[in-house]
Amino acid sequence: MKTFLLLWAMPIAFLGAWYSLSYYDMSFGIFMLTREAHDLVFRIYGNVLGIPPETIPPLVMRAVVVDSLVLFAIMAFRRRKTIKAWWAARQVSSPDVVETRASPESLSSAP
Repeated sequence: MKTFLLLWAMPIAFLGAWYSLSYYDMSFGIFMLTREAHDLVFRIYGNVLGIPPETIPPLVMRAVVVDSLVLFAIMAFRRRKTIKAWWAARQVSSPDVVETRASPESLSSAP
């Protein structure tokens, strides 16, 4: 499962780093991190897909969110017994009504 998470997180981290660095034109002398390369990549993808280039980043973000939700649902399903035991223990240890009045000893004597 750790390998699966790593294989999911590394491309997303790489894409996010590239997108943010190239969007703000922090190139450090590398052409792929320039705003010109950023615009070129999205123009090429826009031409290939037949959509305007400015609509691609929100589509990619939506895909990342959906993929992340699916991944976390798979992880939760695999650990459902542990999560259920944790939830049951949490419900037992915390009653529905908690008395939170301060005792006279804990109150400040400041005017």
